[in-house]
Amino acid sequence: MKYKDTQLLIIPGLGGSGVDHWQSFWLQKFDSSIRVNQENWNKPQLKDWLTNLNKAILRIDGPIILVAHSLAVSLVLHWVNTYTNSNIKGALLVAPADVDSPTHTPESVRGFAPMPLAKLPFPSIVVASENDEYISLERAEYFAKKWQSEFINIGLKGHINSDSTLAFWEEGQAILAQLINKIP
Repeated sequence: MKYKDTQLLIIPGLGGSGVDHWQSFWLQKFDSSIRVNQENWNKPQLKDWLTNLNKAILRIDGPIILVAHSLAVSLVLHWVNTYTNSNIKGALLVAPADVDSPTHTPESVRGFAPMPLAKLPFPSIVVASENDEYISLERAEYFAKKWQSEFINIGLKGHINSDSTLAFWEEGQAILAQLINKIP
């Protein structure tokens, strides 16, 4: 990586990331990766999840790149509205779940609404799929514009999760490298 001692902070969404999820494969591949754990993956509470994310960030001494999937994307945006930490150098925001939309997401995530729309204070890339059941492509692009993130459409990859059978998701690793190159 561009930065010596940069940590990838892997932040799973609703349900956690199972063994077949690309985030779990990245934890195996990158020695510099750490996973944020939540006490209840299936009944998310914003306040508890925010506290756990912030604790994980505070435990890392050095540069951090956030790697969030699904519900964790809104968690990152809520974290930015609540906390600050100069160690955060960038964020890879994959398949954001539209927490504002009862059509796209379950009631259990409504506590994460409304989706924060403020500009992110670090470089970021939003990765979305054309056939993600949890967000429309247009809505994902709208969020990226509000956050002033680069937007990448990776085609028909579903929710970019275990069901997408991406394993080490080499395309995602290339996008991560693009993000790292954006970091001043």
